[in-house]
Amino acid sequence: MTVAVGDLVARPGHIQYGGLLLGPGTPYRWKSLTGWEDLPPLDSGTVPRAGAHGSYPGQLLAQSRTIGLDGLMVRAPRDSIGAAVGALSAGTVPVVEELPLVVWLDERGPLLAWARAVRRAVPTGVGYRVGTIMGCAVQWEATDARRYGLTEYAVPASLPVAEPGLDWQTDPGPERLSWALDFGAVGSAGGISVTNDGDADTHPVIEFRGPVLRPSLTNLRTGDVLEYDLPLAAGDVLTVDTRAGTVTLNGAASRLHTATSRSTPEEQFTLGRGTTDLIFRAAPDSDPAGTVLVRYRPAYW
Repeated sequence: MTVAVGDLVARPGHIQYGGLLLGPGTPYRWKSLTGWEDLPPLDSGTVPRAGAHGSYPGQLLAQSRTIGLDGLMVRAPRDSIGAAVGALSAGTVPVVEELPLVVWLDERGPLLAWARAVRRAVPTGVGYRVGTIMGCAVQWEATDARRYGLTEYAVPASLPVAEPGLDWQTDPGPERLSWALDFGAVGSAGGISVTNDGDADTHPVIEFRGPVLRPSLTNLRTGDVLEYDLPLAAGDVLTVDTRAGTVTLNGAASRLHTATSRSTPEEQFTLGRGTTDLIFRAAPDSDPAGTVLVRYRPAYW
């Protein structure tokens, strides 16, 4: 059975890692969670001033976030304590790809990180005979230290469509001649407004969908541009994962080399806190049926 991100989390105190649920109403109770609300370790680019007091402030880049669940108790009937421990063990095995870790602490609701279990401790003692094992612990490592909202937003836009302009019509009446002015339908500007309610910049996933020639997306807030010099046929999807720094055509072939000279490095293209305006454009002779889809989650430190 496939479990969606955070589907098992129902109330404060719940922690879901992949398909494993910990907390109230489960065989697993915990006392403390470390590293979740803490600011992660930061690499600082600050350097001392050569001829004056102080330093030049440099960029701050977050290291991995380490999350520890301590004081974990496994409790079940004596004849099924082994099954409860087995489920905990199976749910925290080493994996290659990070899994969603969802934590709901208080009235603010749950937040999400992608992490891997890197340590697990289950004491072996008399607890197996009474159905209560105390002092267990689990530790995760999240290579992306940011935490995210559970809702992923998907905002589409189409290419600009020119307005038809004025339409002058003669309406002869029995006694007068009148002129009716029709300004035509409102054109599409190819613009998107996205809102990041978090307190950290977030990396979007951008999908250019054909038919379109040399698609581009511009961040009006920062001036950053993503532009790719290739034609997309109807049904083609060019996916730009700005967190991973990848550009793939139809989910397989890399097209990173098609980035134009004015294109920003993918990992630099972020959505800052608050509202960001984006503009979708393409080559002048592109089919107006081309579209873009911007997917993102609000990000939090």
